[in-house]
Amino acid sequence: MGQKSNKILKQSGVIPYRLQDGKLEVLLITNRKHQKWVLPKGGIVTGMTPPDSAAKEAWEEAGIYGTVKSKKIGCYKYRKKGKTYRVHMYPLSVESLCENYPEAGQRLRVWVDINEAIAKIELRSLQRIIKRVCESRHEFS
Repeated sequence: MGQKSNKILKQSGVIPYRLQDGKLEVLLITNRKHQKWVLPKGGIVTGMTPPDSAAKEAWEEAGIYGTVKSKKIGCYKYRKKGKTYRVHMYPLSVESLCENYPEAGQRLRVWVDINEAIAKIELRSLQRIIKRVCESRHEFS
């Protein structure tokens, strides 16, 4: 008989942000089924640091380049298909947004203010992390 694994899988992700007319905005993307607004994240690639791996996911899922800060802003857990994941989140100051990227036809993107980002994201623990970007934005400038 097989035993249920209690292993927590590690991922990293970014909170993509920019200042637009003096206001802080966050870039949200949809999951592949366009049902939920999420942030770019994924498994940590062997040989890469969590922030570097998060930057890779940001490019693949959202078509964004920018500076990922090495200091994590928080982490959250979620369950999917019987597995538990812990995601370490890093702020990413978006420097360019590309139209041609690996998952361009699979996801939607939208820039929103902090309050709208919090309203669109379902996970409360992730909502709290997004609030920290706003509260700590002087650290990211």
